[in-house]
Amino acid sequence: MTAQAIPVGAASAAMRPVQPAELSLPDHLADLAVEALIDEADLSPKPGLVDRRSSGAHSDMTLALMHASALALWPCLRQMAEAAQIHGEIGLPLRAALGRIGREGEAAMLAATGGVNTHRGAIWALGLLVAARALDAQADTITIAARAGRIALINDPAATTQDSHGTQVRRRYGASGAREQAQQGFPAVIEHGLPQLRRSRAAGASENHARLDALLAIMASLSDTCVLWRAGPEGLQTLQQGARNVLTAGGSTTLAGRRQLRLLDAQLLHLSASPGGAADLLAACLFLDKAGSL
Repeated sequence: MTAQAIPVGAASAAMRPVQPAELSLPDHLADLAVEALIDEADLSPKPGLVDRRSSGAHSDMTLALMHASALALWPCLRQMAEAAQIHGEIGLPLRAALGRIGREGEAAMLAATGGVNTHRGAIWALGLLVAARALDAQADTITIAARAGRIALINDPAATTQDSHGTQVRRRYGASGAREQAQQGFPAVIEHGLPQLRRSRAAGASENHARLDALLAIMASLSDTCVLWRAGPEGLQTLQQGARNVLTAGGSTTLAGRRQLRLLDAQLLHLSASPGGAADLLAACLFLDKAGSL
């Protein structure tokens, strides 16, 4: 029996790998946001925070738990981007939708972590940024952050008053927290984190060291309410001055900088102080670094 000839074009087409369908913008933004959360968790050595070495100043968190929490937030982040596309403009309907989706995302996070608050602040920050990015496919990082700030200034009509740690710290010390950072367009990220990330890269630092330097730049400038709650103004001063000392010594790439980094880590562990606010903003920084250049 004579074999039937196969046209050359058909043969080459049959051998080509099947390409996955192109991701929608909400899918892609949710991917970037979850990647940012996982990259922040994996970054090491972070002073006082969960990383690949240890649980830092936390007794209830592990790296595996941080990963599980981040992955559980993917549907929430995708829905926030989709809501921005559906509403198409900044206003009360979009803010109300984001609030509802955020509360559902927080419930999914707590279910995945057994009730541990791993990423409540990150839901707020990344949710706003994902929605802001979804409103404009051409927006740069500053525009995305500013647009997120405009959304954050709108009160959520369904929000309930919670006497959270952040609220108590603001009342006790007059410090601004995650809400104010968002409403101001994330100045700790735009003015400190992202510029330091890019400076360190330009100076030849590895990506890990560049991200550590960005985290330290955020720590040096932020009134971290997580640290204020655990260690008061003295703890915040220790965090900010210690982070500045690392950067002044040349950053995490230098021997002198690494000595200062180890010292800061030991000081925060002694105080049982974890700079979770800075960690959330580093995740926002890593998201903006990629999302602003799509």
